[in-house]
Amino acid sequence: QVQLVESGGGLVQPGGSLRLSCAASGSIFSINAMGWYRQAPGNERELVAAITSGGITNSADSVKGRFTISRDNAENTVYLQMNFLKPEDTAVYYCNARLNTVVDGVGKFLEVWGQGTLVTVSS
Repeated sequence: QVQLVESGGGLVQPGGSLRLSCAASGSIFSINAMGWYRQAPGNERELVAAITSGGITNSADSVKGRFTISRDNAENTVYLQMNFLKPEDTAVYYCNARLNTVVDGVGKFLEVWGQGTLVTVSS
């Protein structure tokens, strides 16, 4: 069983910063990629940023230049540094991991989601 535990959400004023963390634990053989998605009320879940085990990143145009994703492979942890936050960044942020595990001696691919952490940008 694999779990993702997120932390770092909260209330921040426009222009402020927050740092989200997500740690993966459990029966993990390797992690291919980790990322952050967000879902605002009435909207679909959307990709914010993702990073591969090799450090290749991808991010939404709306956050380029403001958000930075990074990863500690040794700790199976991904971070999202969010700067110059805007009210439209308000959403529940979900951590995602695409990884390989071993079940009864057989390799298996899993996609796992965290429980979500609320980010509210408001004055």
